[in-house]
Amino acid sequence: MANRTGTYVAFDGLGERDPTKSDFKYYATLQAWSTNKYIEFSLTNSHEKTDAVRDTSKRATLYARIQERLRASKNMLVILTSKTRYTGSVLSYEIEQAIDTYKIPVIIAYPEFSSILHVESHSDIWPKALADRINNTHIEAIHIAFNKDCILDAITRFHVNGEHLSSGKNYYSRDAQIKWGLIR
Repeated sequence: MANRTGTYVAFDGLGERDPTKSDFKYYATLQAWSTNKYIEFSLTNSHEKTDAVRDTSKRATLYARIQERLRASKNMLVILTSKTRYTGSVLSYEIEQAIDTYKIPVIIAYPEFSSILHVESHSDIWPKALADRINNTHIEAIHIAFNKDCILDAITRFHVNGEHLSSGKNYYSRDAQIKWGLIR
């Protein structure tokens, strides 16, 4: 097995060629935080460990590259919004592979919510592949707000060689979210 040091970031591109019209903008935010020397945020990005894949690549090439990246990943950060498709996106394949094949802990970040205290209340935006696994199988997942401190804490703690999560419905305590300024 490859050295598992990266965080695999997954989101629904929504079939858009213009990244500003999709959830790619949140991925770009992570990259900006990571490269800004004035922000304390470090992300070892699994996508930067392999060659880029273009939208015109054959599906077999895309899936092979996804598997290569997941093999090198210690965890997966899934970004979910109200626009995330229930089925029909590559995100479903990424989730299936991460959980079923590579047994990677999943960090689920919600940009449209300032805090997460009731995991079930967000189930209406879970893609089917994720919902099936949260509800029917043993996975390790934590649900968080899309917040720099929250994300950094989760990717640092919850990974294949780190702290283990008890189920697919974990979230940070109210006190932790107050500390990060997510709840007043």
